[in-house]
Amino acid sequence: MTIVDRFLKYVSFCTTSDENTNVTPSTPGQMEFARYLADELKQIGLTEVTLDENGYIMATLEANDECVNGEKPVIGFIAHMDTSPDASGRDIKTSIIRYEGGDPYIDERYIGQDLIVTDHTTLLGADDKAGIAEIVTAMEYLIQHPEIKHGKVRVGFTPDEEIGQGADHFDVKAFGADWAYTMDGGTIGELEYENFNAASCKIRVHGTNVHPGAAYHKMQNSMRIANQLAVMLPRWETPEHTQGYEGFYHLVGMQGTVEETTLSYIIRDHDRARFESRKREMEHLVRKLNSEYGEGTAEIELRDQYYNMREKIEPVMHVVNLAEEAMKAVGLTPKVKPIRGGTDGARLSFEGLPCPNIFAGGENFHSRYEYLPIPSLEAARDVILEIIKKVK
Repeated sequence: MTIVDRFLKYVSFCTTSDENTNVTPSTPGQMEFARYLADELKQIGLTEVTLDENGYIMATLEANDECVNGEKPVIGFIAHMDTSPDASGRDIKTSIIRYEGGDPYIDERYIGQDLIVTDHTTLLGADDKAGIAEIVTAMEYLIQHPEIKHGKVRVGFTPDEEIGQGADHFDVKAFGADWAYTMDGGTIGELEYENFNAASCKIRVHGTNVHPGAAYHKMQNSMRIANQLAVMLPRWETPEHTQGYEGFYHLVGMQGTVEETTLSYIIRDHDRARFESRKREMEHLVRKLNSEYGEGTAEIELRDQYYNMREKIEPVMHVVNLAEEAMKAVGLTPKVKPIRGGTDGARLSFEGLPCPNIFAGGENFHSRYEYLPIPSLEAARDVILEIIKKVK
């Protein structure tokens, strides 16, 4: 099976994750896809294939070479099975086009390339089924070419990364790798070992509903109070006004009635001190509301999601250097940049598995205008192969 055929098969599975189900995996389609993948890994010849009750897959490409003084390091490659709840992932209709330019949602650098696109009613799912296809295809190639000598390689596929839970049940000890790479980045050539510190924030505002004809000095409209909090945050510190290392507050959900309104935020910053300051600011604004409208009017729930992996990667920069060398070997110019987001690798790095992030090749992730250049898909596979060859 070609890497393109493999990817197109993978996107036929609906694996949208859902943070409200309180189960793992959060949606049944992810487990259906996991079963398919586990069978495929066995069929192509990987060993030690496991699929646990939470939908986590692990497998082994056995070593066929050893160092002079013993075994080579064990490295891993990780990708996630779920797709973002930000756009529909059901009944994805794909086509392959030769891009000739003129589409405002497609970068002109891809003119002349074959792209996998959707009909713009759903996302594509290159985040991160492209990563899975790249890993599986690379493993199959190495099995079919035993003349290429390599050490032991571990493969891991996770559920629920898009809702911040992909590493919740990942058994680092069982995975048994010295380091790993998530194949979960975007544009071709990207290599990332810095990410946001991240927290979720829910603010519940309680109001009092009274008939509007008799509401004078009695009604407290929770929606209006919640809006008051929202506009107190700096308007320029939002995703649409920030880039690079700049952090933000992002209002991702608002549901309300006069009686109760919930604001859902995500808080992001690369700098740990500024990250902590942003969380304190949210708590300060809640205290201000309670001071004005009465204690208990607003309640806040803050939850740290992951931290900047840079502090865990810098002591082992050889894992980043290796990926850079592999990219150069296949003719790419590495683009080392911070992630304006997070990956499973961020949390796994703090659990003892250093885990930089390598491009999967897609563009416009989480969008109905997502697309995947086929040369980028193939290049990511080649980078995996080159990394494995270069491990000493």
